[in-house]
Amino acid sequence: MAKIQKPVCRFCKRYEEKLYLKGRRCESSKCPVDPRKLQSKGRSGGRTFRRKISEYGLQLREKGKVKIVYGVLERQFRNYFEMAKNSEGVTGEVLLQLLERRLDNVVYKLNWVYARRQARAAVSHGHIFVNGKKVDRASFLVKVGDEISIKPSSPYAKAFISIREERKGVAQAAWLESGEEMKAKVLRFPRRDEISLAVNEQLIINFYSK
Repeated sequence: MAKIQKPVCRFCKRYEEKLYLKGRRCESSKCPVDPRKLQSKGRSGGRTFRRKISEYGLQLREKGKVKIVYGVLERQFRNYFEMAKNSEGVTGEVLLQLLERRLDNVVYKLNWVYARRQARAAVSHGHIFVNGKKVDRASFLVKVGDEISIKPSSPYAKAFISIREERKGVAQAAWLESGEEMKAKVLRFPRRDEISLAVNEQLIINFYSK
């Protein structure tokens, strides 16, 4: 399991966009790339002076962004690419689809937690069930029809419910279904237009296709 050792806000500064790595902080004015802060510094969202980046540099940049957002290391990310390449469909879209299907991402998309890192901890500590069985691997890939729930005896169940209530205004992924109870079902796999991450996946494919 990937663990980011550096302060995560520096990644948002590097890419000059919100990557939502710290939950509530990213949605507040404390975020270092909050539009109001950029405007107060006389910036519209980008640096005034920026060196031209090579094609290879752009590929590395896009790959790094996706790895950071989903919290995966290079070897695991390469495995996802190989899975996508050997699957039917557009490789780049399938790659993002695989990452979206990770159990920690699903818990995050259900608005049960504030950030993917929090979801990863919940899964790793055995608080999440899939089809009635405990799954403690954040990288577990959900399938259509899978039912996700919270461990009945979890001491954090109330916290998950509280977070969900607080985040009612945040749109839930359309490919997931959840009711009043802390249970959800995978209706289908996400389409590319339902994956909100701003990334050019073709650059990543070009990087690995050399």
